Order: sequence, then C-alpha cells, then structure tokens
Amino acid sequence: MAIKGVIVLIVKTKVFNLKHPNYKNLSEMAQVMGISVSQIYRVREGKRGINQSFIIGAIKAFPDRRLDDLFYLTSEEPAMAGSQRSRR
Repeated sequence: MAIKGVIVLIVKTKVFNLKHPNYKNLSEMAQVMGISVSQIYRVREGKRGINQSFIIGAIKAFPDRRLDDLFYLTSEEPAMAGSQRSRR
C-alpha cells in the first residue's frame, strides 16, 4: 500500500553514456566492473535496479570519474497496484 504524498528516490546511471577507450563493448565493461554481462544488460534495459555491486563496479571501471558523473537520483511517486487504481 502506497502512502499518499511519499516520493521515492531511484538511483539511475550515466555509465552507458560514458566513453572509455579500454572498453570496446558492455561485456568488457562488465568484466572490469566484476558483474555479469546479463546484469549490466538488465540494468541498461531497466529490468533490474542498480545495487551495491553495480555502484562499486562502476567506480572500478571509471576511477577517474566522480560519483555524480556516474549516477543521479530521480524522484517518482510510487505506482499503485492496478487493482487499487482501477477502483478510484
């Protein structure tokens, strides 16, 4: 059940927009980040959220970048369950 007026902050990433001469593709970047290739693709497609291992991996892969160069916060109101929304 969502609480009215609550804003949820979601961590988003900019790493897919960054160019790095050592990474020819996302597979190479995933290897340096220490995460699976499937995880990096799921994050890019929005099918998986950004977790601690992704954040640490991004810092490893882009050590010359600041944290706010790699990530940002966005606010979203929590989605209500379809059955609750349809009753209104």
